[in-house]
Amino acid sequence: MLKRAVTTGDEASPLPQALTGVLAILATEGECRQTDLANRLCVSQSALSRQLADLVDLGYIDRTPDPDDKRASRVCVSDEGQEKLKVIWDRRATRLREMLSEWSETEALAALASIQKLNSTFEEDAQDVAHLKLIAR
Repeated sequence: MLKRAVTTGDEASPLPQALTGVLAILATEGECRQTDLANRLCVSQSALSRQLADLVDLGYIDRTPDPDDKRASRVCVSDEGQEKLKVIWDRRATRLREMLSEWSETEALAALASIQKLNSTFEEDAQDVAHLKLIAR
């Protein structure tokens, strides 16, 4: 509910949340193989392939052959994709500022500390699970 309140809005040309997520992760991670991106996003190759095709058609992602494996491809965010992300992030920041305009600085800092602690807990748990999977092999 919280994320939806911030990420949805009255954007003139909305990009579906799933495509925005793929674009944002790719922008953060940088150019990579499509298979690596699917693993990072925990989605199937076929699901990611459809999402990437949509993003390529929109001009937000560039896809090139992998020089190390001609059967694979590498993907990266295009300049147009970077601009789209900037617009999305700027609108989200504006919406969040508007939603939180009546919060005091103390309330905002307390909420931030709680979110950081929650993220840390989730990251530690994810690392523990990944470690246990490696041990089980």
